[in-house]
Amino acid sequence: MPTPEPGASASAPTPDDHARRAWRQALGVALATSAYGVSFGALAVASGLDVWQTCVLSLVMFTGGSQFAFVGVIGAGGLAAIPAAIASAALLGVRNIAYGLRMSPLILGGPLSRVLAPHFTIDESVAVALAQPTPRARTVGFWVTGVGIYLGWNLSTLAGALLGDVLGDPRAYGLDAAAAAAFLALLWPRLRALQPIVVGVAAAVVAVVLTPVLMPGVPVLIAGLVAIIVGWINWPRGPGEDPAAVPTPEPDDVPEREGLP
Repeated sequence: MPTPEPGASASAPTPDDHARRAWRQALGVALATSAYGVSFGALAVASGLDVWQTCVLSLVMFTGGSQFAFVGVIGAGGLAAIPAAIASAALLGVRNIAYGLRMSPLILGGPLSRVLAPHFTIDESVAVALAQPTPRARTVGFWVTGVGIYLGWNLSTLAGALLGDVLGDPRAYGLDAAAAAAFLALLWPRLRALQPIVVGVAAAVVAVVLTPVLMPGVPVLIAGLVAIIVGWINWPRGPGEDPAAVPTPEPDDVPEREGLP
C-alpha cells in the first residue's frame, strides 16, 4: 500500500466537493439578486410601462443594470427619451461582451450551450463561475447562477409590476443592497494582495465620482479601464513581491485560481 506523501491532506476537497460549493454559492447569489427584480417591476410600471412590457424587458433584455437605466430614462423623458434610453442600456450592456470572451473557453458543453450561454452571461454568473477552482465547478456555478437568476428575476419582476402600488417604494426594503452584498461576498476573497485591492478601490472611486456627471453606463466602462491600466503597467506590487517569480499556488479554500484577465 503506498504511503501518503508528507504533508498531504487526507481530507482534500474532491471535484464533487467543489461542485457542491458552487451550487451553494450560486443559489445564494441567485436568491439575493432575484429579490431585486421586485424593484424593477415596480419602477418600470411607475415609469409608464404596462405589466406585459415590463415582463418582456426582463425576459428578453435580462441585464439588471441596463433594464434600470432604460426605465429610468423613460420615466424621466417619456416616449421622446426612447433613443437615449436605448443608448444608456446599450452602454451598460457592453461589459457583457468582455464577459463572453472570458467565459467562452471555460464553460463546458456542446453547441446548444454555446447558443444559450450568452443570454445567461451576466455579472453574477461570471463572478460565481470565476470563483470556482475546477472546470466542472465553474460550469455548475455559471449555469446555476444564470438560470436561477433568470427564473427568479422574471418571477419577481411580475410580482413587482402587479403589486407595485401595494408594496410602495421597494428600495425601502433594502432589496437594492442585497445583490450588491452578494457580489461583494464573491469579490472579497480575491482581495489578498496589494494590486487587486488598488484596482477595487480605484475603480470604486472612479465610478462614484463620475456617476453624477455622466450618462448611465459610461462610469462603469471607465471604471473597468482601471483594471486594464493597472494590469498593463503591473503596478503596484506588494512589499517583497518579485515580478519574475512564479506565483505560489493558492490553497483550496481560496476561490481564485484562474482570475479575470
